[in-house]
Amino acid sequence: MSDKNIENNAPDTEKTEVKREQEENFAAMLDQCSIGERLYPGQKVRAKVVSVSGDLVYIDLGGKSEGAVDLAEFINKEGVTIVREGDEIEAFFVTVQDGLMILTTLVGGYSAITLNGIRDACEAGVPVNGEVKKEIKGGFEVSVGGVRCFCPFSHIDLKGGRESVYLGRTFPFKVLEYGEEGKKIVLSRRVLLEQEKEAKVEKLKENLTVGMDVTAEVKSIQKFGVFVDMGGIDALIPVSEISWDRSVNTGDVLSIGQNITARIISLDWEKNRLALSLKAMQPDPWASAGEKYPVDSRVSGSIVRLSSFGAFVRLEPGIEGLIHISNLGAGRRINHPREVVGAGQWVDVYVLSVDQQNRKISLSMQPKVEPAKIILPAVGDILDGIVEKVMPYGIFLKMNDCLTGLIPNQEMGTPSGTDHRRMFPPGTAMQVAVIDVDAASNKVRLSRKAVLEKTAQDEFKQYSESVKNSAESSGGLGSLGDIFKAKLKEKESQG
Repeated sequence: MSDKNIENNAPDTEKTEVKREQEENFAAMLDQCSIGERLYPGQKVRAKVVSVSGDLVYIDLGGKSEGAVDLAEFINKEGVTIVREGDEIEAFFVTVQDGLMILTTLVGGYSAITLNGIRDACEAGVPVNGEVKKEIKGGFEVSVGGVRCFCPFSHIDLKGGRESVYLGRTFPFKVLEYGEEGKKIVLSRRVLLEQEKEAKVEKLKENLTVGMDVTAEVKSIQKFGVFVDMGGIDALIPVSEISWDRSVNTGDVLSIGQNITARIISLDWEKNRLALSLKAMQPDPWASAGEKYPVDSRVSGSIVRLSSFGAFVRLEPGIEGLIHISNLGAGRRINHPREVVGAGQWVDVYVLSVDQQNRKISLSMQPKVEPAKIILPAVGDILDGIVEKVMPYGIFLKMNDCLTGLIPNQEMGTPSGTDHRRMFPPGTAMQVAVIDVDAASNKVRLSRKAVLEKTAQDEFKQYSESVKNSAESSGGLGSLGDIFKAKLKEKESQG
């Protein structure tokens, strides 16, 4: 090997010797450690403070071993030192520097101020403090103790970001990569935030239960509900759980950044889905609906919406009643509620029924009218009626305002195959006999045939009596032919 090559390799040889010496010192310090097991980068220990000197806090690691933590980690915002000799602290082992075991409490991040310190933090997996200096291509330049590092846009926050809000601020960062002897140092703030979030979620899993009241911050408002932050995990308040009043606009009740108290109504840790309710924190208006809206009482409300089957009336926040279309027309038939009322209209209505369990109230525009008492006829009675409608199996005959009866086809007294729709259209007057009465269902079976038969019998009886009387008065049968002819002429004149 030439002298020139030896000269060029000399610096590398010196670096190798220095590195070997550091490794030997590190191994020696580990051998001296007697706290039960050798320390490894990132290991957590609990130790007593033996002294506070200069910029370091010295702790007892057992035996003759001592470690040191940067005093800056124990100075609060007011500049007051919050640690003293005899205190017990928890710290994480980082590395060995100049024969001294260096640890950190991770309060605000490890205060690394040299390349070696950043390298040690990378190996130990502990964070470092860094100031975001400026935005560069692909991310931010971060200064860690004067050392230029790089944080990608995607690692500055949980969702990434390019906002100037980060500039000039100091955050803890995880050292993702330490390469090219410190010329390539990649940091991540997102990794630490994710770890923090996971820790919070695990703690929430231990403590949260359905039915518990929790505080949360409104993060976003959507059409289907509101997302809130419970301090580590997002939860949803469905729009149906915002208020008992379904007409309430969510934006009028909640705003982004608002702190609220809500009740947990469901937990699904497998999918990390939590559902909360605001209306569960409010009194249920249906609990006293039966007392506030007794049957037959007159109440007022506004029409909130119309449907093909009726109109919904808002009686109070959270309580709506339905006016069925049959109770809108005041006795006349209507095709749609809009023919009588409109949305937003204020109306006076009457309570027909209240179903608290199913949250339903039936209303009417008119007071409830008791149905007229139906007086049923007796079997054998002869009644007059009007054809109401003709069905394939018989004819319905309306006899008065309250009573309708059925004449089966076989009781019509017509030849088989007769077209009853054509022969007896609605409105046709008819006389019938009552052949059956069902008092339980107010159903009456009628017979036109029975009336025809009875009429024929009566006519024959009258005819027989007339013949008998004529024979007796004439003393013979000579006038029988005259009487028969007279009857035939009478029939012809009637037919």
